[in-house]
Amino acid sequence: MLGALACGVTRVRGLAPGADVAATRACLEALGVSTAAGNADGTLTVHGRGLGGLQAPAGQLDAVNSGTTARLLMGILAAHPFRAMLTGDQSLRRRPMRRVTEPLAAMGCRIETTDGCLPATIHGGPLHSVTWAPSVPSAQVKTAILFAGLHAEGRTTVVEPAHTRDHTERALRLFGADVHADASGVSVGGGTPLQAVDITVPGDPSSAAFFAAAAAALPGSRVVIEGVGLNPTRLGFLDVLRRYGADVTTAVVDECAAEPVGSICVACAQRRAVVIDARDVPGLIDELPVLGAMAALGGAVTVRGAAELRVKESDRIHALVTGLAAFGAAVEEYPDGFSVSAGDGLTGADVDAAGDHRLAMAFAVVALGAYGPSTIRGADAVAISYPGFFDVLEGLCR
Repeated sequence: MLGALACGVTRVRGLAPGADVAATRACLEALGVSTAAGNADGTLTVHGRGLGGLQAPAGQLDAVNSGTTARLLMGILAAHPFRAMLTGDQSLRRRPMRRVTEPLAAMGCRIETTDGCLPATIHGGPLHSVTWAPSVPSAQVKTAILFAGLHAEGRTTVVEPAHTRDHTERALRLFGADVHADASGVSVGGGTPLQAVDITVPGDPSSAAFFAAAAAALPGSRVVIEGVGLNPTRLGFLDVLRRYGADVTTAVVDECAAEPVGSICVACAQRRAVVIDARDVPGLIDELPVLGAMAALGGAVTVRGAAELRVKESDRIHALVTGLAAFGAAVEEYPDGFSVSAGDGLTGADVDAAGDHRLAMAFAVVALGAYGPSTIRGADAVAISYPGFFDVLEGLCR
């Protein structure tokens, strides 16, 4: 997205092949952005159109299942002088969008939604700066506001009630934006042209978390994950693994796209009880399903203050608890979380991932430690973020 708003040609190496990335690319192309994927190394070339340079789309923009695509794109569309309709699949159309549309409306954009959800019609135009404190800590909301702020008059500030992942701030600096971050939040100055860059995307920590959690929970296991991003705002799940009793080490060996990159090594040692509360949740919201799965294999995990899980691709709290109970884990569901422990032993089960990629991968981790075969319905959802997940998992189990 930043490459689309920059001046010049941005080249992105190591881009994930998942459906969410494909949805983003398709939406940008519908807005007049020329892109091309290299056959040899998978590099995506993006011909930037500059701030405010996107074209009105001929039809609807379809974010498919990607909440990131939808929310961030709203921030960009808010500043462009045309009407655009943004939609998604059935799952995405259930997810709340008011947390994005409200600050954008305060900046001067008119957005029509369907009871606060997609489809949404964005009537873009000139924006003014705003200081906004999101009610729910969210890197997506922060980024949408900052992307709008790139085009706005004055300086736009997001005051964070709790710190969220800082990939956006790092990327904005890389592209030459006027950005400032401190303990209270982050701000961006409007009107500063962005400059194209060549970048390499590090491996995704949230994808690595499934293998790390499996190694932490299965006795005798050890896994080394290389080339993974080691941004400190993304490694909350490693702190949980340490508290759980796993042997965890990391090593930074390089920097890519202003992000530290290196290796993660995790080995099973002890399996203890861990409590995750509201202070922890913003830093590991995507990893909570697999941390619950980990506890089904040994030890225990209790999560509170995570009501946000109910408005992800699925109601992740209910679907996770239902699936883990089918395996034989001892579970309890709360309005804002869950508790999981191993119970009297796990058996293979027929479970429903509810079309949610993170639940499909979490249930696969549990199935590794269950007696007998398991069936995960809707497992093709892993294509959203990690199409090769099951191939990698099979390789680790040989």
